[in-house]
Amino acid sequence: MDKKKTKKRPVAAVCSSLGTVLLIVLVAVCLPLTVPRVFGYQLYTVVSGSMEPAIPVGSLLYIQSDRPENIKQDDVIAFYGGHDSTAVITHRVMENREFMGEFITKGDANEKEDMEPVSYDNFIGRVRLTIPGAGKAAQAFSDTSGKIAAASVIMLAVILHGAAWKLKGREDRDENR
Repeated sequence: MDKKKTKKRPVAAVCSSLGTVLLIVLVAVCLPLTVPRVFGYQLYTVVSGSMEPAIPVGSLLYIQSDRPENIKQDDVIAFYGGHDSTAVITHRVMENREFMGEFITKGDANEKEDMEPVSYDNFIGRVRLTIPGAGKAAQAFSDTSGKIAAASVIMLAVILHGAAWKLKGREDRDENR
């Protein structure tokens, strides 16, 4: 009884590889957006040019909580724009007035210091890392359409791996005939 040797089709390998690559890319994009939060960092995207050229629009900022008293001149901090404001501003500290519980700040691209001192109550933390351009990706994955896209990539990877498994099983059965 002669067993016919069938030529293996590379479709199963391509499907499996493509599914794996999609998952690796998704994990590589999501890790810098999730892991730092475990270590107490808050992430923000720069939406104005007040800190250019040091921090361009679209940058991703990693903010770490700190005690206001530890902040020195020239540190870049994040703070809420005012009492009951949800707007987050990132500017450079020109002066830390510990006795008054406030900072004097200035955007690098602005000619003058900010008109209002920043109360310690509005202080979020110190900028520890900036990644130019990465803020756009962070925003894309944090809104509803980005979450749907990420879920779609996962589903596509699962479908590709399932197809590869099915094709591999068919190739094995064909070989054993």
